[in-house]
Amino acid sequence: MTTSSNVLAFAPADTDSANHFFSRKLAFETDCSDVYADILAGNQAFVLLDVRSEQAFEKSHAITAVSMPHADINGQCLSKYADDTVFVVYCWGPGCNGATKAAAKISALGYAVKEMIGGIHYWEDFERYPVNRRSAQAQL
Repeated sequence: MTTSSNVLAFAPADTDSANHFFSRKLAFETDCSDVYADILAGNQAFVLLDVRSEQAFEKSHAITAVSMPHADINGQCLSKYADDTVFVVYCWGPGCNGATKAAAKISALGYAVKEMIGGIHYWEDFERYPVNRRSAQAQL
């Protein structure tokens, strides 16, 4: 008796191809857990960029994040960073391509960049990592 498997409708890649693919994938992305672990360890060898709007940033953003809306990214705003700076970018979450747009711009300008998968949604809602919020007094 044979059964049809949706999972195995396409055979798995050979191990060398799989290793190459997954290693390359990790060159382009990181996750909230790795970012937070580096922050806690004092090993933040990257600049964490929140590429959502300034208004969204003010409401809530990952600790240590710098606001730089993806639509505003250009050579001038990145010129204050050293050429060997590594950026980690995030936006709302899986349904948002703002981080991908930012990563494309940043890499086109010659900087190394990774996308933090899951965005602020995974950071705040799933992992429950600390965020900075604009205080009620500052909103007045």
